[in-house]
Amino acid sequence: MSKIKAPKGAPFARILGVGGYRPVRVVPNEVILETIDSSDEWIRSRSGIETRHWANDEETVAAMSIEASGKAIANAGIDADQIGAVVVSTVSHFSQTPAVATEIADKLGTNKAAAFDISAGCAGFGYGLTLAKGMVVEGSAEYVLVIGVERLSDLTDLEDRATAFLFGDGAGAVVVGPSKEPHIGPTVWGSEGDKAGTIKQTVPWDRFLPQFRSSGDTPTGDVSELPLDSKGEIKFPAITQEGQAVFRWAVFEMAKVAQQALDAAGITPDDLDVFIPHQANERIIDSMVKTLKLPTHVTVARDVRTTGNTSAASIPLAMERLLATGEAKSGDTALVIGFGAGLVYAATVVTLP
Repeated sequence: MSKIKAPKGAPFARILGVGGYRPVRVVPNEVILETIDSSDEWIRSRSGIETRHWANDEETVAAMSIEASGKAIANAGIDADQIGAVVVSTVSHFSQTPAVATEIADKLGTNKAAAFDISAGCAGFGYGLTLAKGMVVEGSAEYVLVIGVERLSDLTDLEDRATAFLFGDGAGAVVVGPSKEPHIGPTVWGSEGDKAGTIKQTVPWDRFLPQFRSSGDTPTGDVSELPLDSKGEIKFPAITQEGQAVFRWAVFEMAKVAQQALDAAGITPDDLDVFIPHQANERIIDSMVKTLKLPTHVTVARDVRTTGNTSAASIPLAMERLLATGEAKSGDTALVIGFGAGLVYAATVVTLP
């Protein structure tokens, strides 16, 4: 017989509040066209994107997260010192250690909350939500703050015609807490590492090490393997992808995952009120809607048009906007699915806060 005491958590968990932050600067397609040979019509037809937000020097990963989190905590009707854990999903926090979650937890005024970062690309919010649900039910935290945040403008190659127009910055956050009824369904998640090369960072950080071994910040080693821009200068690492391969995978495979999430929750498309997919590309969204045969009454998030692809932040940002505009309402049943670099994915059905 085990000597370990059984945990006493909540019977179920739910999203209690949501908040978002979009940087002040709005960047139209015309700005992107200054560095690539394309057109506004081509960008809109390929992605649906019209504008995106880019952060300034003050709008750091931590600063944007704190703004979004403050709104989510207030929306949930709790105090920051009730947060027992902070989970941050991001690929654009450039300090290897410590985790940015620790800074966020401190500046929000939590009472020494557990805090850690995860890296799951565009599926990061779903991963964080699943971890939060487990903590609440297991009893290790009564309230968990889940943040998706990115400064992808820092990882965008503005000379890459295939990706320069895609990415934006921002932060979205939710508070997950106890519930007497199930309001977060089972998560269908996974990875396909054999396809990891289809979305990746152009150059690993360690490729730069030989360049900075000497004193000062001037590269001194062999730069032949490092990417160069049109001026012959070393490029900062960026996100690159094989667009067609990613598109096919997202359209055909993620619709299956979305259906599995509906089945796991015990509902059909007719039971849905809202569909919030990762805001990567409006063509992908349209294809998933068609494949899933979603009824016309289902509200579909299309935040990608004015926010672009914000990776881990895209789902909570889209959720926050739908609720703020009245396109969705508290208590609606929503299917959320994230998918991206790895290739990783996560889908679940939730009740909106």
